Amino acid sequence: MQPGEQVDMQALLAQAQQMQQAVMAAQEEIAAAEVPGEAGGGLVKVTIRATGEVTSLQIDPKVVDPEDVETLQDLVVGAINAAMENAQQLAAEKLGPLAGGMGGGVPGLPL
Repeated sequence: MQPGEQVDMQALLAQAQQMQQAVMAAQEEIAAAEVPGEAGGGLVKVTIRATGEVTSLQIDPKVVDPEDVETLQDLVVGAINAAMENAQQLAAEKLGPLAGGMGGGVPGLPL
C-alpha cells in the first residue's frame, strides 16, 4: 500500500473473518486430536486429547513392582508430560501459520 491510499475496510474485515474461521477450525481439530506419549522405552504409554484430558493409560506388567512404586509413578508422570509436549507441538503446527499472519501470536491460545 502506498502512502495516501485508503484502506479497503471491506477487504480487511473479510480477511479478518477468514482468519478467525481458520483459527476456529484449527482449534476444533486440535481439541479433537488424541496425542500419544510414553516413558521407559514404551513401558508406560498414555494417550491424551490436546485439551489435556487423559483418554488411555497402558502399563506394561514388567514395570509393576510393589517394592518400587516410585519408579512406576515417575514413568506415568513422564508419559503424561511427553504427551502434553506432543499436544503443544501439534497446536504449534496447526496454529503457527495462522499466528504468523497476526503478528506472531494468538492471544489466549497455548503455543
